[in-house]
Amino acid sequence: MSEDLLPIGQFARLGRLSIKQLRRYDELGLLPPAHVDPDTGYRYYRPEQARDALAIGLLRSLDVPLPDVGKVLSGTAGVLEGVRDQLEAELDRRRRTLATLERIMSGGLPSVEVRLVDQPAQHVAVTRESIADPADIARATSACVARLLAGGTYGQLTGLFPLDLTGVVEVAVAMATDQPVPGARADVLPGGRFAAATHVGPYEQIGLTAHALLAWCAGRHPVTGPLREVYVSDPATTPPDHIVTHLLIPLEENA
Repeated sequence: MSEDLLPIGQFARLGRLSIKQLRRYDELGLLPPAHVDPDTGYRYYRPEQARDALAIGLLRSLDVPLPDVGKVLSGTAGVLEGVRDQLEAELDRRRRTLATLERIMSGGLPSVEVRLVDQPAQHVAVTRESIADPADIARATSACVARLLAGGTYGQLTGLFPLDLTGVVEVAVAMATDQPVPGARADVLPGGRFAAATHVGPYEQIGLTAHALLAWCAGRHPVTGPLREVYVSDPATTPPDHIVTHLLIPLEENA
């Protein structure tokens, strides 16, 4: 064994990583030791490997995921740009969450005026998207809307969201039309009796109105689903605080 090899403890101090981290990075192939004693299993590293160890520590402190760390070390181009975009998206989501929290802090838990309405069945074109994380609802909804509008047909848009968001679920957007829409499936949106409320404000705060609507129904009316969001305003021309969205929850028959 070469005399310039360092035992794992000494190398850990040089690379500012823990022994546990070094073992983990070895398992992942990020920082394999230069030599492993076949009899004892002890790991040994070359001093120059400390550069990679320090780089891994720096990148992890910046929340770069381990798979991306490996790509950076291998010289793959564009990796950090992708990580930056992900962090910016997460920062935007956190800002929206903070704005919603501040609204609750200033006005208390949400309450809304609820009305019971009867809706007729409606011919629609529907696009759907499966998601495994509720945080992905906005992206999936936007993707469904984009596919509908790409067909060149325009009608009232309604988002359809399951009440149970655990596991892999399906969100959908329906466009009111009896004409075929490329990339969408023709369907009929069932009619019936609904509990309805109106949300005025940014889309990211619709959850407050949905909460208030469900809270109103609790103990009064059994609900089924999906929750409907009827998009009244054009977000391209309407300020976020003035966007109008009608929320409807179908009630069980004889409710």
